[in-house]
Amino acid sequence: MRDSVDDILDQWARERPDLDASPIGVIGRTSRLARALEARLEPVYRAHGLEPGWHDLLATLRRQGPPFKLRPTDLTGSVMLTSSGTTKRLDKLEDAGLITREPDPNDRRGTLIALTDKGRELIDSVTGPHLANEARLLQALTVEEREQLAALLRKLTLGLPPL
Repeated sequence: MRDSVDDILDQWARERPDLDASPIGVIGRTSRLARALEARLEPVYRAHGLEPGWHDLLATLRRQGPPFKLRPTDLTGSVMLTSSGTTKRLDKLEDAGLITREPDPNDRRGTLIALTDKGRELIDSVTGPHLANEARLLQALTVEEREQLAALLRKLTLGLPPL
């Protein structure tokens, strides 16, 4: 079975046989897969009233456990967004009544992002369907293959050189 990346690899082998294009087999497929998965995750989020990018922020706060609060820098690091990207999403989440910003009692200059009851109810309502959707997206793999792929992706992620 072939995919579009196989065609790209064949083209490079024909046009530039002096180059090792094999990294495209991993990087190209990973990049395409990320976009394809995101396109299949968003409909579940939309069906539950979430705008693009809201799920990760709400889920990150929910996973903290009570009192469901984080400093903005911790939240930004957890969801892999820039601080300006996080701020824009937080503004929208706050306008929707899903989070609040409150003073950090341990830092007079600091702020905590807190999940509201409405935000917790929303993320709790989408988490089951979201995880079922993710399981459906992985159905081409056996349990053992999923574990192996997860381990390899972890290894690759941890082995990336610093920016």
